[in-house]
Amino acid sequence: MVTEENRKENIMRIVELTAETRTNILENLLKRSPNSYGKFEQVVEEILENVRAKKDAAVFEYSRKFDGAELNAGNIRVTEEEIQEAYTLVDADLVEIIRKAIRNIREYHEMQKRYSWFDSKPNGSILGQKLTPIEKVGVYVPGGKAAYPSSVLMNVIPAVVAGVGRIVMTTPCNQEGKVTPTTLVAAKEAGVCEIYKAGGAQAIAALAYGTESIPKVDKICGPGNIYVALAKKAVYGHVSIDSVAGPSEILVLADETANPRYVAADLLSQAEHDEMASAILVTTSRELAQKVSEEADQFVTELSRREILEKSLENYGYILIAGTMDEAIETANEIASEHLEIVTKDPFQTMTKIKNAGAIFLGEYSSEPLGDYFAGPNHILPTNGTAKFFSPLNVDDFVKKSSIISYSREALEAVHRDIETFAKAEGLTAHANSIAVRFEQD
Repeated sequence: MVTEENRKENIMRIVELTAETRTNILENLLKRSPNSYGKFEQVVEEILENVRAKKDAAVFEYSRKFDGAELNAGNIRVTEEEIQEAYTLVDADLVEIIRKAIRNIREYHEMQKRYSWFDSKPNGSILGQKLTPIEKVGVYVPGGKAAYPSSVLMNVIPAVVAGVGRIVMTTPCNQEGKVTPTTLVAAKEAGVCEIYKAGGAQAIAALAYGTESIPKVDKICGPGNIYVALAKKAVYGHVSIDSVAGPSEILVLADETANPRYVAADLLSQAEHDEMASAILVTTSRELAQKVSEEADQFVTELSRREILEKSLENYGYILIAGTMDEAIETANEIASEHLEIVTKDPFQTMTKIKNAGAIFLGEYSSEPLGDYFAGPNHILPTNGTAKFFSPLNVDDFVKKSSIISYSREALEAVHRDIETFAKAEGLTAHANSIAVRFEQD
């Protein structure tokens, strides 16, 4: 194990993996959850209630306060002219890359489509499931430094594939009332129906409750800061949401065959997102651990977001040395990372033992950014250990399922006494009577 003196020289801590260190790391990672930021909840609740009561007036007030923008009913909606202007401001090559990414994302999500089904039996019963797209979906898109057109695609395309009829997007504007051009281009290409200049918790409130300008939707999805995350959590139940997302995270599971330079580069690809992002290497190779640490130090001095990288790695960056690959895999399953890269001698074999991960990248040429931008699978993934019970955003998230039940008289007659007995056992005589009246002449 490295000494304290050596540890200070390297930005990423090298730690022997034990039951104690694993517990401590898990507890540290969980501190990043939006559920740990209750001190912001009162502020968010006030914003939600204000928008619910004052509608447009409150949205305009908060836009003036937080964004310095003078919005009104006449300019809050992005016009077609503004969208066309955005195309002139975005490099043509980037527009074409966005279109290529859209094709890949759409093809992948088309494979997820499911259809209504019915099963009829000779006794006269028909059971089934009817799938119906959600009617109105709201997509929140951050603005400014956190404007990610790739997230526009990942939120919108599954909804389009699912058949959502109306996709409404909100995103903050700058002081001049302008929206990030790449955001507008991505939204237009992906199939957004209408775009409104609203950000923060006030935008979530507007989508959840509706205002004079912004329509109420049935589901809200999309990333955002802590205020957006807590606002989505607060309106859940009034509308549906995709998830309450935490900071980004990556875990690389590697053995002695891994390329340390590739591994270090991949760890930093997520650490640069946020000072609270997590980057973890779990390996059985002490030599790899040391080389990755050295490569990470070198990369940090060269990359543009150095300050964020340093704070992220100091707070939530770990290199864990496991005694065996089974111990390393057990740790990966316990952490349940948003992104999991497997760089071992036989990554497919290792993958069969993985139970918990948002997205799994296999082999040294399947770098995490491949999934962020281009491969096709969704990059909106469960964080903070929720991959143990949540899935990536997908077509099913934009579809409702209704059960179908149809019995003939003959089919019901064969089971009516059983149903009546069951209902009476629960003390629900009206339930029993509802069945019995159909056979009272028998």
